[in-house]
Amino acid sequence: MNPAYITSLDYESRGVAKLNGKTIFVNNALPQEIAQIRITQDKAHFAEAQVEQIVQPSPYRRAPACPHYGDCGGCAMQHVEFTAQVAMKQRVFEEQLQRIGKVQPESLLPPVYGTPWHYRSRTRLAVHTSANGKIILGYQAKRSHKIVGISQCLLLPEHVSGCLNLIRDALQDMVNVQPKVGIRSVEISVGEGVTAVNIVSQKRQPENVLCALSGCLNRGAGGKTVWQVWQQIGNAKPQAVSPHDAPPLVFRLPEFGLTMPFQLGDFTQINLPLNEIMVARAVRYLDPQPHERIADLFCGLGNFTLPLAKRAAEVVGIEGSAALTQRAVANARANGLPNAQFASADLFAATPETLAALGRFDKMLLDPPRAGAFAVVQALHAPYLPQRIVYISCNPATLARDAAVLASKGYRFTTAGMMNLFPQTSHVEAI
Repeated sequence: MNPAYITSLDYESRGVAKLNGKTIFVNNALPQEIAQIRITQDKAHFAEAQVEQIVQPSPYRRAPACPHYGDCGGCAMQHVEFTAQVAMKQRVFEEQLQRIGKVQPESLLPPVYGTPWHYRSRTRLAVHTSANGKIILGYQAKRSHKIVGISQCLLLPEHVSGCLNLIRDALQDMVNVQPKVGIRSVEISVGEGVTAVNIVSQKRQPENVLCALSGCLNRGAGGKTVWQVWQQIGNAKPQAVSPHDAPPLVFRLPEFGLTMPFQLGDFTQINLPLNEIMVARAVRYLDPQPHERIADLFCGLGNFTLPLAKRAAEVVGIEGSAALTQRAVANARANGLPNAQFASADLFAATPETLAALGRFDKMLLDPPRAGAFAVVQALHAPYLPQRIVYISCNPATLARDAAVLASKGYRFTTAGMMNLFPQTSHVEAI
């Protein structure tokens, strides 16, 4: 074991230390701590380590609230006091902008954060059937394919967390009846007044067990939500089993008077209360005007497109998924927004020619996945440069990279901010 002084956190919320001139990334360590560490992987230019003993704890260290923390790979910061989590993520965000993008915003927005627990509106739980037929329902361990069984999850809404054992028992009944049903995963999506649970397996599941699960879940819900049980065989489309007449899944953007239907498996922001704040912030900074034409690239089902269409003359949403594009078209129609137009295109293969074919835009919103929008920002060129761009990112590293490209094209980097949409994890949303 080696004593180490932890100076900072990296983007995965690992402590950073120096030992004999080499950078060491230490799991479960915090800035200002002195810890006895054990090297687990020694590379040429860095090493990874595990804490064996905290000699001098950080003032921000706390006891994790979840009994599965440390085994389950879902959370990385439960051992950090909540306001300190926000401050540490803000610091990492600023460092990535400077180190990766060599860019500095003219002003920094105050961090946005909400409740630390029970915020996650959708999840996918892994399922493993052991050699003796026992069902394990949970999440993967960190850097491993091992499934850690869980009895609760403090990130999920309380009514969902409280039913995990019930769902696991139903899966066990399925395997007992049909040992080779091949259950792969359980997907849960929470909408307004409806909670959908989709059981994915290789073979058709016993319907009587699914109906019994629906009955148990709804009796326990006390009318606060309608649980709807679905089944999915392989990669086929999910089918509702019970009840068939449940209301559709929706979330709302009340500031804009919008109702957004979505389906199981659709990408939606998992922290819906903070999504409302994020959308409002993005619209405010893009500042759409009644005469303007705006592009929303990587638009999904219209989370930003439709609010922008409430303010602008025309908004064009481009999305790589044909299914999500269809959903966006339907959502625009349902909300009475004919000025929101949509098309499906591979934005990771964007070129100056494909962007020029879309016509000129006054302003642009980018909301790419973790890989970022490198092809898009590279392809932007005069006379098709929008006068203002708002970039939403779930990966500050690729945001920093792409911001550097935009700066090279003459854009001023005016404002940036961190949004803690994923408390207890190392993930960050940024604008």
